[in-house]
Amino acid sequence: MRRRALLLSVLCVLCLPWAGLVVAACFSDLPAALSQQGPRSSVLVVDRDGRLLREVSVGSGARVEPLVLSELSPWVVPALLAAEDARFYQHPGVDPRAILRAAGQLLLERRVVSGASTLTQQLARTLEPRPRTLGGKLREMALALRIEASLSKTRILEEYLSRVELGPNLIGLQAASRHYFQKPASALDLAEATALVSLLRGPSLYDPHKRPQLLERRRLRVLSRLAGLGLATPSELSRAELTPIRLRSAAASTGAEHLSFALALRYARFGEQPVRVVRSTLDAELQQKAERIAAGMQKTLGEHGGGAISLLALDNTSGEVLAYVGSPDYFDAPQLGANDGVVALRQPGSALKPFLYAAALRDLGYSPATLLADLPREFAVPGGTFAPRNYDQRFRGPVLLRQALGSSLNLPALELSSRLGPARLLTVLRDFGFASLTADAAHYGVGLALGDGEVSLLELVSAYAALARGGELVAPRLVASVSGPGGSQRPELLPARRVLSEELSALVTDMLADDAARSAGFGRDSVLALPFPVAAKTGTSKGFRDNWALGYTREVTVGVWVGNFDGSPLRDASGITVAGPAFRDLMLAAMQGRQPAPLVATGLLAHAEVCALSGKRPGAHCPHVLRENFLPGGEPRQACDMHVVARVDSQGREVDARCAGSPRVLERYPLAFVGWARQAGRPLLGENPSPSCPPLRETSGPIVTFPHADQTFALDPDGPSRQEIVLTASSASSSLRFVIDGIPGPMLMPPFQQAWRLTPGAHTVQAQAGEDRSQSVTFAVLAAMPGL
Repeated sequence: MRRRALLLSVLCVLCLPWAGLVVAACFSDLPAALSQQGPRSSVLVVDRDGRLLREVSVGSGARVEPLVLSELSPWVVPALLAAEDARFYQHPGVDPRAILRAAGQLLLERRVVSGASTLTQQLARTLEPRPRTLGGKLREMALALRIEASLSKTRILEEYLSRVELGPNLIGLQAASRHYFQKPASALDLAEATALVSLLRGPSLYDPHKRPQLLERRRLRVLSRLAGLGLATPSELSRAELTPIRLRSAAASTGAEHLSFALALRYARFGEQPVRVVRSTLDAELQQKAERIAAGMQKTLGEHGGGAISLLALDNTSGEVLAYVGSPDYFDAPQLGANDGVVALRQPGSALKPFLYAAALRDLGYSPATLLADLPREFAVPGGTFAPRNYDQRFRGPVLLRQALGSSLNLPALELSSRLGPARLLTVLRDFGFASLTADAAHYGVGLALGDGEVSLLELVSAYAALARGGELVAPRLVASVSGPGGSQRPELLPARRVLSEELSALVTDMLADDAARSAGFGRDSVLALPFPVAAKTGTSKGFRDNWALGYTREVTVGVWVGNFDGSPLRDASGITVAGPAFRDLMLAAMQGRQPAPLVATGLLAHAEVCALSGKRPGAHCPHVLRENFLPGGEPRQACDMHVVARVDSQGREVDARCAGSPRVLERYPLAFVGWARQAGRPLLGENPSPSCPPLRETSGPIVTFPHADQTFALDPDGPSRQEIVLTASSASSSLRFVIDGIPGPMLMPPFQQAWRLTPGAHTVQAQAGEDRSQSVTFAVLAAMPGL
């Protein structure tokens, strides 16, 4: 009886702690973290085809990557069991045999020889850190029993391998595998798997970069345990023992960092189910080519005092961004490389002119053959006036609108901006997606036409793509889909919005693709002339701080910005000389493998011949005739009146028709161009009369030059309360006044211009100089702008 009582007492003493643990386990709650599918993760940013661009850690800065057992190399679990818990599948979360073994070793050796913690206990410690006391150890064991009773062995391994720390800011075996070996955990061989699980004993102690010999000894010990457990064949173990640990550093990247970091931060949701993968719209091959172009431009940039370049390529059909380079090197701190030139706000220079000309075609009734003045002139701006010049410091006198846009002439652009009014131009630009132009029209003034506002490369490329798309604006797409524990989803797409008619878009595109039209400013066969049709435009901002080159085919739109992030100016640089070559290279790369479609669909435009000087229907004496494109019904009706046949004597002097002489074609210019024509040595009518037989001429009276007869204007319902046009006239007189709807206006001095507030209805205007009045010009103002 005594022996039985003693035995019962011993059994009670031995079993009571375990019973207490079971009771404690029953009253323990599972950690809240286990209700989520894995810990908070770093974000993988991949290209459109799933190829990894960059892994970005968020939140604490640790790289965290959950996993599932089926995605692991078959060597991971055997190596883990050999290293940490050979009886994992036999114990209920706490291993009594391991505890007894560890206690016996402690008594015999008087030091800790081996631990007794199971993988489940280590998971419990990770989920709820405990103090290093006996009570803390007991709570850990109780939680381990609770976990084992609630989760499968597979789930426990997944949670453990997803949460264990394997290096500085490395959480989970998957993150460690990508960091140390640049491969997913599914691709680990036996040597690599045993090296990673060896780090579990102490990531700092066995750091492969600092103590590779110590890690190697630990790895060989794990391989030996694998052999003892029969989890690998002798040949497999021998091959792993002879395989050295080869660490692989991450491949260098020079451009996708800007987009990758931005997307990772955008989709980082603290406290929510984490986004695991962001599938961007980038094409990895084109992205690499764009990055090489940026790197290859460094020498050229340095020669011009530049340090930054940004490139963007966009698919016109889908609006997807195919290549995105924010700077040549994100990590170049001296050049402020972390700045993102794709979204930075900079002055666009002449890169905004296509939208100005689109507005002039639509709202002023102009055509590519409209005659414009490239002449010196002062413009009023907030705080004073300014006298702009062209980039080459030359003035070309009368130019047709097509050449003014193609050669990027500043004075004609400012004339259009003045006639449209800054408010109307600002509305057009905002319609095209330039949301960064947040100030009112008075802030920008007419200089908005030359880029006196700040926009981004992303906005410019999107707006040019709208022209390529026939006038439909589509928001640029950077993300194809995002996925996480809850599955995959695609971001909502905004519908396309029409901002310009298809015909007007085709007309602007036709002008931007005309190499002959830009030859006066940039020469023939410049870097913008590619082996396939491309509509292109360059820009140089005030003070030479920004260079731009943008353009499109039917398939893609490409944009390049060059400058300095600190705002310092470039030297001897323009959009055509610095940004242009990079634009050409990127466009060629983006179009590789694509079959270029015609830029302008047939049937959208009408065709007619015009005089190269006046832009009107060619007369019998016009020496140069051009074939021009127009909106259907917009072909010129007036015949050229700038070429006149006169009679000259043997010395080239004009004579009256009654005197002997021979015919010669002379030029007759509007008054505004006479001074330029004289200086340019043009064969002017009336400039060199014969003293013996001077020609008789009628005195010419004043002429209204704007608006044109039967022109229609429309008030913008979203525009400012006061909307104006600028009336203009020519006259040989030193002064004149406008008579509007029969009411005389103030007396004006040259140049004869007067702002007039638009009011709905039909109106007439005349120019009066002394007793002479011009012919009456009738025009109309609609109460609301027609649909675009």
